[in-house]
Amino acid sequence: MDFKLGFIGGGNMSTAIVKGILKSGVHSASNIWVSGPHIENLKHWSEMGANVTTSNREVFKNCDMIFLGIKVTKLNEALHDIQRSVSSKKDVLFVSMLPGIVISELHKTIKSYLPLVNATVIRIMPNTPMTIGEGVCLYTPDNEVSDSQCSKLEKLLSSSALCEKIPEYLMDALGALTACAPAYMYVVIEALADGAVKQGVPRATAMRLAAQMVVGSGQMVLHSGKHPGLLKDEVCSPGGSTIAGIAALENGKLRATLINAIEASTIRNKELGNK
Repeated sequence: MDFKLGFIGGGNMSTAIVKGILKSGVHSASNIWVSGPHIENLKHWSEMGANVTTSNREVFKNCDMIFLGIKVTKLNEALHDIQRSVSSKKDVLFVSMLPGIVISELHKTIKSYLPLVNATVIRIMPNTPMTIGEGVCLYTPDNEVSDSQCSKLEKLLSSSALCEKIPEYLMDALGALTACAPAYMYVVIEALADGAVKQGVPRATAMRLAAQMVVGSGQMVLHSGKHPGLLKDEVCSPGGSTIAGIAALENGKLRATLINAIEASTIRNKELGNK
């Protein structure tokens, strides 16, 4: 794909997306621009071959599809920066990673700063495992986004993520599940490894095998088509060691805690959009 791809904000999530894109080979680094307030923080982008700048205006001027990878509180500042360089009409597809900001609200904000821009918007929720080609990216387009634009986004991201189109009202909750929950799994992996270390296992071995166990368990759910509860039952022999561990998890309210974690992240996603 030879279109010009831009990123306003070169933080961890934007970096994860670009690493996935470049690893898959679907887009060239020379056709990627990124802006950030501190050029020294974009060194790794330069090393990947992308064009780096401190000017949001330069990204806007050069690019047809622009990812918004900044904090919600920085949106007005970024659009104001671009505003000073817009003197003619231009078609731009904005891909928003702004948590909690609904498409209709983003359109209003863009229009207030960039009245000459014919902006279309796709709202996405990526996750950091996209860096290694094992991510999930949820997306929802506005009513003006064409099927070809959706296909272009999917082609760009599908080599590094499972791309799934969803209705916007599910974005906050599913975003909590796919984008926040990897952090929960890192805590689970660390805790399981700590448990093995407590029993005398070397830490490096415990960490490696705990991580692989989580990967394999997820693949079992995906490939077997069985309910996780059934897969759990298949491991639990009567009076065995696994059911003893399950009882300990139930006593510790693991399931309730994870349910509450998803709820807390969903609520926070909505709060971020209201600021």
